[in-house]
Amino acid sequence: MNRYNETFEVDISKDVFDVHGSTVGHDQYKNDESGFRKLLKALPDTSSVVMEATGYYHYRLAQFLYKNGITVSVVNPLSVKRFIQMKLAKVKTDKSDTRAIYEYAVLNKVPLYTALTDVQRECLQLLRLLDSYLKKRTATKNKRHGEEVLGLPSKFVYRSLKRNRKQLDKGH
Repeated sequence: MNRYNETFEVDISKDVFDVHGSTVGHDQYKNDESGFRKLLKALPDTSSVVMEATGYYHYRLAQFLYKNGITVSVVNPLSVKRFIQMKLAKVKTDKSDTRAIYEYAVLNKVPLYTALTDVQRECLQLLRLLDSYLKKRTATKNKRHGEEVLGLPSKFVYRSLKRNRKQLDKGH
């Protein structure tokens, strides 16, 4: 990452994202299009951005920055967490998290982000939806089994779970 004049680390959540620049310090932006544009204006030309994969929250910012020509790396949050634990850091704040992501990125080879095409994105969304249905189906099956194990399951509860499972099976 040393070929960049500035490395920015992002700790992102549902509503905001914290940014720490290696020379400019800490700032916070809204996790929306206006916040993305403000960050883009604040980024020097030869900068890189490193963020943790958060499931959903990092995706839009990573795509936005990538499409605007910014070098982006998305790292595994468990790797960063283990890195922080190895340093025996006790204080956990958004500010300290961004610094830890920076240190992690400097000391480790972090992968460069490549944006998903629209087709890849849709496939990923469909797979996540299918996974969600399968988990709900399994949870319903386990709940119904648990009610049976109790010996005298409520007819209302049992019927409701049976209907729910039947509905989930239709989508599968």
